[in-house]
Amino acid sequence: MRTVTVVGASLAGLHSVQQLRQQGFDGRIVVVGDEPHRPYDRPPLSKGFLAGRAAVDDLWLCDEDDHDELDAEWLLGVRAEQLDPATGRVRLSNGAEIDSDGVVIATGGKASRLPGTEDMRGLHTVRTIEDAIALRAELTSGAGEVVVVGAGWIGAEIASTCHEFGLHVTLVEAGDVPLSRTLGDAMGSVFAALHTDHGVSLRCGNRVGGITHVSDRNGRRVTGIWLTDGTQLPADVVVMGIGMRPATDWLAGSGLTLDNGVLCDPGCVTELPSVVAVGDVARYRTATGGTVRHEHWTNAAEQPATAIRNLLAGATVEHYRPSGYVWSDQYGVRLQVAGELGQPDEVEVVDGSPSDRRFVVAYRSGGDTVGVLAMNNPKLFTRMRKQLANRVPSP
Repeated sequence: MRTVTVVGASLAGLHSVQQLRQQGFDGRIVVVGDEPHRPYDRPPLSKGFLAGRAAVDDLWLCDEDDHDELDAEWLLGVRAEQLDPATGRVRLSNGAEIDSDGVVIATGGKASRLPGTEDMRGLHTVRTIEDAIALRAELTSGAGEVVVVGAGWIGAEIASTCHEFGLHVTLVEAGDVPLSRTLGDAMGSVFAALHTDHGVSLRCGNRVGGITHVSDRNGRRVTGIWLTDGTQLPADVVVMGIGMRPATDWLAGSGLTLDNGVLCDPGCVTELPSVVAVGDVARYRTATGGTVRHEHWTNAAEQPATAIRNLLAGATVEHYRPSGYVWSDQYGVRLQVAGELGQPDEVEVVDGSPSDRRFVVAYRSGGDTVGVLAMNNPKLFTRMRKQLANRVPSP
């Protein structure tokens, strides 16, 4: 293998380059990124960076010296537009083509939006540096009413940051309880109370029925939303935190199976042994025969080690084993999750109390602790997370 092309200058893309070098690959590495920036950290975009406590220079995951040490070619501000499965050739938006012996797909995704709102002023998503800068400008220039749609991790963090600006925030969630699919109803209710205790209006069991707007010489400007129960919510700013779409359009005709991501085996290897997928875009098969795709920082950092090992071996010699670690900062509270919280037999508070906003919860299945949730209790959480490390099976 002489040339490996990493498509996606993301966290997962950067870690793929690092793993290639650490695992002994001394050939040519080309990194293609559609954003003009070198790899940067996305979690602060909805928290410290959005709030103005962090600058752009605080986001970079590597500096120029790191680039030199990795000895990779960085093609930034350029999109991959086609993958030829027969030759491994990657065609770019600038007309260039890269002949590749191996390809790492690390393209992540694009923030989801409501149809027909792409050009509407005042309606935002937060996925890129530019997104966060544009939203911050609106939040600090006279906005009074903010509606955040989606009470998942990103939506909750954005709601917290908007509250920090002193704005009135309404958080809209389709489910009956925030984060219930991840944490269960009981713990999801704790997070619901975290919002309402800080004066955020929480509207659960509701979907967006439409967007209201006005039109002027500059185009359309959002004025609010109406919900499926008929409620109308005025808004100077609407933020969509409803997930993302894996960036796979460029892979049409490649022969790869695309199903809400790039379908891989348990080692992140696609139907083509010379092509692997990592990060938000990778949907891999599990030991139970299902498939799963993760959208969090830890997965993007951990997955490349396994994917690159298999890429260099030319076959799947190792399966990916996720740690399931997720963290979030909201309203001055640190939230941490590890392991599997999906469908436990038992959920037990093992330390502290949810009412005190300091606790640890164990999720058990078959008598074994398979997942841990903590709020403002990092010491015990870290100890229990380490105990999980050698026991958590692939999901």
